[in-house]
Amino acid sequence: MTATPHLEIITSDLLSGVRHGFFTRRGGASSGIFRGLNCGTGSSDQTEIGAAHAGWRGALDGILDATLDAMEALGATRENIHAVIGPSISQRAYEVGPEFAERFFDEDHDNTRFFANGAGDRYLFDLPGYGLARLRAAGVGQAEWTRHCTFSDAERFYSYRRATHRGEVDYGRLISTIRL
Repeated sequence: MTATPHLEIITSDLLSGVRHGFFTRRGGASSGIFRGLNCGTGSSDQTEIGAAHAGWRGALDGILDATLDAMEALGATRENIHAVIGPSISQRAYEVGPEFAERFFDEDHDNTRFFANGAGDRYLFDLPGYGLARLRAAGVGQAEWTRHCTFSDAERFYSYRRATHRGEVDYGRLISTIRL
């Protein structure tokens, strides 16, 4: 394993009460005239990274496939892509109604494997499992879920669904980053 250079982040005492930072070019992975942390999309430097947010609707409508298509158009090879589904709601916490499940069944009857019986006419939907299956079917070399449930772990994650169930008027948002 090679050591990864650390990012250099400049801060100002004027904003001491606010988490902030200005990145320099130190710590990046580019080479040649772009050596360092080149974050501009306007240069001719290479780009190996794709990120997508896919809730149930985006996953069903093909956002993961579209992201892979875009990466491939930029030179990526599907079998060399490593995909990770980050923290998301787990099946045990994702209760849905029959009309929700029918959308998936109508798309492909094999999607029944992502639903478990819940109470009454309810189902429990496996969103991460569905996303992984879509990625693998699209030819991604490796894919996994981090196995962190945003609904169940209120100390670490915000959750729209949890906030709704609790009758809260709003909820925080999370962010993810990727660095070569």
